[in-house]
Amino acid sequence: MYRAPVEDIAFTLKHVAGLKPALEAGTFGDLGEDLVDAILAEAGRFATDEVAPLYKIGDERGAVLKDAAVTMPPGWKELYRRWIDGGWNALSGPEEFGGQALPTMLGVAALEMWNSAAMAFGIGPTLTMGAVEALDKHASEALKAKYLAKLVSGEWMGTMNLTEPQAGSDLAALRSRAEPAGDGTYRIFGQKIFITYGEHDFTDNIIHLVLARLPDAPAGTRGISLFLVPKFLVGDDGALGARNDVFCSGLEHKLGIHASPTCTMIYGDGFAGAKPGAIGWLVGEENKGLACMFTMMNNARLCVGMQGVAVAETATQKAIAYANERRQGKASDYAGAGMAPIVHHPDVQRNLLTMQALTQIARAISYSCAHAIDRARVAEGEAAANWRDRANLLTPLAKAFSTDVGVDVASLGVQVHGGMGFIEETGAAALYRDARIAPIYEGTNGIQAIDLVARKLPLGGGQHVHRYIGELKAVADAVRISNVEGFGRTADSLDQALDDLSEATRFLQKLLAEGRSDEALAGATPYLRLISLAAGGAYLAQGALADHGRVALCRFFAENLLGEVRALKERVVGGAESLAAAGKTLISA
Repeated sequence: MYRAPVEDIAFTLKHVAGLKPALEAGTFGDLGEDLVDAILAEAGRFATDEVAPLYKIGDERGAVLKDAAVTMPPGWKELYRRWIDGGWNALSGPEEFGGQALPTMLGVAALEMWNSAAMAFGIGPTLTMGAVEALDKHASEALKAKYLAKLVSGEWMGTMNLTEPQAGSDLAALRSRAEPAGDGTYRIFGQKIFITYGEHDFTDNIIHLVLARLPDAPAGTRGISLFLVPKFLVGDDGALGARNDVFCSGLEHKLGIHASPTCTMIYGDGFAGAKPGAIGWLVGEENKGLACMFTMMNNARLCVGMQGVAVAETATQKAIAYANERRQGKASDYAGAGMAPIVHHPDVQRNLLTMQALTQIARAISYSCAHAIDRARVAEGEAAANWRDRANLLTPLAKAFSTDVGVDVASLGVQVHGGMGFIEETGAAALYRDARIAPIYEGTNGIQAIDLVARKLPLGGGQHVHRYIGELKAVADAVRISNVEGFGRTADSLDQALDDLSEATRFLQKLLAEGRSDEALAGATPYLRLISLAAGGAYLAQGALADHGRVALCRFFAENLLGEVRALKERVVGGAESLAAAGKTLISA
């Protein structure tokens, strides 16, 4: 069973992502290491002792829909109540509405643990936290006063309603409509699909944030507005009133995360005899809804990245435990009687070390992204702008690379288990099933790669990414002059990878400058993996410099896996023409 790796999480936060020097500089006020350690320890205890034991029943029983109401698996409602009673939903919420206003870094670290213990549980509060951020930044004071305190505490949960049957990644195709009622409210009509936690029995109210079009809205994404639509209307005294005209008409039968209710939501259909039209309130300005929703989506993208880290961590723990128990064959370094535990076999060791390294890299990238978000919030002027650029640069890496890692590591976990990995009882297959959704939702990983190349490489006049690479090269230099035993060829491997990253980056920036965007985007996905691996190698080295017990894994990655960067660079620089030519053969007449 999963045990929260509190020590590894704290180490990465402090010594790799930058929390320790920030605390020492007073960046986050009175927050100190003692409080950080206490929060992480208690989050780890709760994840290990309270959440993880309910994972299997959630996977086996799932969420159940009957008469437009969803019942969660046995024990899950009570688990959620204990979770919010512990104050976990309010961890990084605004103080004005009952939150603790702690750094995002602590929020995502705790989120990793919830998702490691049960991804289907951890994803629900993710959407609520995103709704809090969107409303805090964009809603009217009246809406904040009525809804934010209960969303921050977790007494109510929030959702994000974007996708429609004809509008997935392309939100310009949205058809849901909003009609002004003349009293400051709107009537919402339409269908939304793939709505996570759109209906459940955790809370007595659910606050939906819904994208829809006003009657006179311009076409495309410029004509989308954002509306708050509660499941139950709320009186001025905060008491729940009549049921709103919104309901769940179906649950998706999914590959994984079975306990997470993925709903089809119907707005304005006259539910239970109501007058047609779900009552909603505008959030932000008319036709500016996408900008408001992106506040929530950017939060969700980092949180989904943490799901990749989380599943990878659990899969790695499970695989290492199994490899130490399962006995097969002989091994030269095993002196015991009978067959050797498979952990003694070099190929199994290679798989396990690959799992460990990729998990630690994804964690470091995601925590560094969270650190940049935190620094941007407290900094001013040019420094704030630089930290915002860093957060924007790292967000697609945190989302896409980490979720790819989640799938890759879970797959390796099945492999380490051998035939037993293909059997549901071991739990390795369940993690693989859960992990597979994360590269798809909250913007597919292909879209993240496009965003990285088209929007993030030009940041700071194209120089921000090179400043970042320069920081990574400083780590390689520190390894070279450290004289620490055991690094082997790590510095040389890092230098080569970072040189390849620089070359690939300048190549793509040149294509963009010349208006050859299709050629640049042909290399977007390999480029995202390239920069993530190169950065990850530097982060592993930074950790190894701070704790020499981590040198062996750093060297393994540098000498066994980092060479992939060279091949990825060749795909970025030389793959566009062949991709375009072969791609034409796939298109039907």
